[in-house]
Amino acid sequence: MDTLDGREQAILAVERQGWAGPGAKERAIRERLGIAPVRYYQLLNALLDDPRALAHDPVTVNRLRRVREARRTER
Repeated sequence: MDTLDGREQAILAVERQGWAGPGAKERAIRERLGIAPVRYYQLLNALLDDPRALAHDPVTVNRLRRVREARRTER
């Protein structure tokens, strides 16, 4: 399979948005995707290592990879 499925595309779409306040993103994850935020972040982390995700949305994936690496470096 060379393309992302609908849920994978939706996860990246959530990450492209800006979020106004605390809890808004988590609420949107539950409402739009029907999954718990913890599961969402597990799926998102796996997507960041998926070449299909990079091909689908390179700007978002590269930004999130930089954030992830910065957090790892802080630890």
